[in-house]
Amino acid sequence: MNRKLHVPPAEPAPPPVPAEPAAQPGPPADDDATAHWQRNLCVCVFGSFTTIVAMTLLLPFLPLYVEQLGVTDHAAIVQWSGAAFGATFFSAALVAPLWGKLADLYGRKLMLIRSSLGMAVAMSLIGMAHSVWQLVALRLLAGLLGGYASGSMILIATQTPKARSGWALGMLSSGIMAGNLVGPLVGGFLPPLIGIRATFWASGAAIFVAFLATLTLIREKPVRKRTDSARKQGAWAAVDDKRPAIAMLATGLLLMIANMSIEPIITVYVAQLTKPQSVTMIAGFVMSGAALGSVISSSRLGKLADRVGHWNVIVGCLAVSAVLLIPQAFVTASWQLIALRFLMGIALGGLLPCIASVIRHNVPVSVAGAILGYSVSSQYAGQVAGPLLGGFVGGHIGMRAVFLGTSMLLALGALANWRVKSGIAQAAAAPRR
Repeated sequence: MNRKLHVPPAEPAPPPVPAEPAAQPGPPADDDATAHWQRNLCVCVFGSFTTIVAMTLLLPFLPLYVEQLGVTDHAAIVQWSGAAFGATFFSAALVAPLWGKLADLYGRKLMLIRSSLGMAVAMSLIGMAHSVWQLVALRLLAGLLGGYASGSMILIATQTPKARSGWALGMLSSGIMAGNLVGPLVGGFLPPLIGIRATFWASGAAIFVAFLATLTLIREKPVRKRTDSARKQGAWAAVDDKRPAIAMLATGLLLMIANMSIEPIITVYVAQLTKPQSVTMIAGFVMSGAALGSVISSSRLGKLADRVGHWNVIVGCLAVSAVLLIPQAFVTASWQLIALRFLMGIALGGLLPCIASVIRHNVPVSVAGAILGYSVSSQYAGQVAGPLLGGFVGGHIGMRAVFLGTSMLLALGALANWRVKSGIAQAAAAPRR
């Protein structure tokens, strides 16, 4: 009676259907997402490069275009050229948080579609301007409708696996820096070949290609909707520990101040180091040296940050840049300044991807777009504040003070980031004691 009855085995379950690899344990569930983020990255690098080239290519011929539009006085040409160039970045800084918030609500791909189509139209219209007022207004419109590069940062930061986010954002940063480097070069040789107006139309056509690629190739995971109460509270209310995000906003500001602070004084400073006939050429090399260094280093430092930690790379990059600024104040030859700016660009190249990665890792994904939008605005603010501070300090104190003052700011930034990082680590370890 106590003998156990032999129960025949149940019929074997049918084998899993091959069309459902997601049921398997392990990484296959991420394979599709991996394919998507890699393709998304390629499209975003191309689109960011194209739009940045379009925004910066007018630098060499902008005064000529202003003169064609009826401005004849030399001082007025300079003033209108500055207003037209800065208008795009001013309006872009104002709306960056808005586009980031809308990206959280309605999808990051939709914002890239909006941006690329808007930029294609705006750039084409700039080539049809008939007065300098129209030029400035259309440059403002380009900033309001644009934001492809910053939108790409948001998409890649939120759609890329966290373990690869540093490398991916580094590749995107390289594309953005390359656009800043190539744009003025294209603007230098293209207008003599096809004309100024046709140059704008060509850039609009290139951005339209980026729009088509964005529309057809980018894939995005569904956006996680926020509750009504969370929307009313705002993005910052959803962030429990605000220290990392605030630190990254300040770091982005410092990055652009460091890059742009020498812009107003560079030609005068180079004139002290070289022959008069070579001043403009050497000044161009100095300006492009930092951008070239960042193009080379961004993806490598982003990959390094994925291994050793993004905070560590940020602190190291700020500290090295602060050190490299000191000898720039005491150079005796132009090649020394070019080499130091190149090395400084290599150091600064790791900051953009790491800033976005730290924000991505420390804020909820549902508000990541809004916080990254604030980060973009802080960087635009640095682009405005850098030349203003550099010009004021260089004119009233001396040109060496610009380099030394910027060095001090970056050193303080490195110290502040180290303290925030240490405070977060201590708070995380406290419950374990």
